[in-house]
Amino acid sequence: MPQLLIRCAELISRSDFSAAHRLISILSTNSSLYGDSTERLVHQFAKALSLRLNNFSSFSGASTAGPVAINTSASLASTSTSCYLSLNQVTPFIRFSHLTANQAILEAIDEGQQAIHILDFDIMHGLQWPPLMQALAERSYPPPMLRITATGNDPNILHRTGDRLSKFAQTLGLRFQFHPLLIVSNDINCIIDPLALALHPDEALAINCVLYLHKLLKEDSRGLRLFLHKIKALNPKVVTIAEQEANHNHPVFLQRLVEALDHYTSVFDSLEATLPPNSRERLAVEQVWFGREIVDIVAAEGVNRRERHQRYEAWEVMLRSSGFSNVSLSPFALSQAKLLLRLHYPSEGYKLQIRNDSLFLGWQNRALFSVSSWH
Repeated sequence: MPQLLIRCAELISRSDFSAAHRLISILSTNSSLYGDSTERLVHQFAKALSLRLNNFSSFSGASTAGPVAINTSASLASTSTSCYLSLNQVTPFIRFSHLTANQAILEAIDEGQQAIHILDFDIMHGLQWPPLMQALAERSYPPPMLRITATGNDPNILHRTGDRLSKFAQTLGLRFQFHPLLIVSNDINCIIDPLALALHPDEALAINCVLYLHKLLKEDSRGLRLFLHKIKALNPKVVTIAEQEANHNHPVFLQRLVEALDHYTSVFDSLEATLPPNSRERLAVEQVWFGREIVDIVAAEGVNRRERHQRYEAWEVMLRSSGFSNVSLSPFALSQAKLLLRLHYPSEGYKLQIRNDSLFLGWQNRALFSVSSWH
């Protein structure tokens, strides 16, 4: 059936909408949200192709098609929050990214440093920081002052995240400040300013971009390159970056679909192998989290296409051209990641690899996520 998905994409690319519609009907009939990993994957891609077909077939040609709008209602935001927490529990991808980035931050900042400032782009629910806070509280006495400046686009989530982290810091005896930075426009570069960020000269600055940089890519990379130059000018001790290891930013729709099909086949296979058949968490993660990504990659175009993942080599080129140098991740970071998998996600299918001084997590022979450290 995956080959039929590619065939359907080819038909849509050629504006043969009638044939594509018939093929989507066949794919939908022969797939299910509750089947094996292949059936569930095909179901998600068939839904995304159907959305693209409906969008394109209402226009005279593919070049004039309007963008698919992704539902961002409050109820969907609530569902996405619940799904993000499930994703963190049932897959190692988020925890691996957080754990490895935290270790890079700890190694980049001297133990005697008395003030640390973390600038976290898109903090989500702040799940990354309690382990780091605990490590800071335990490695020196008195522990350093920790300040987190966190960006986000939901003031309620930012407020609740700050409250949770502040209460946790109190239990550790850790001096802590939390500064929410609400992003009300798509131009993140307008707030990257030493005065606006209240940077202090005695602080060691760490910048955290976990699953974030791809959101800054548009039809070109000018906005992202400006962002990288601006954060470089802040002179951080370390910049930590985690991204999906896939090229979902190809300008040609058919190429994007083929790459996405390969990537999410491995993701769905990993969920199939590590979770029971009746797992509600897996169903939610596949439908809401990965399903939303698939719809965005396959059905959306132009400014509305946000899931513009790129492979490590593409990020490396942009970072080096902006003046950054790669900082090698330590053997201890690899040991920690291995322990995480062994204790919480015991499956021989998950594979770790160090390449280009960075750490990759994948399923079988396919790398799915990368974490790297830069200065």
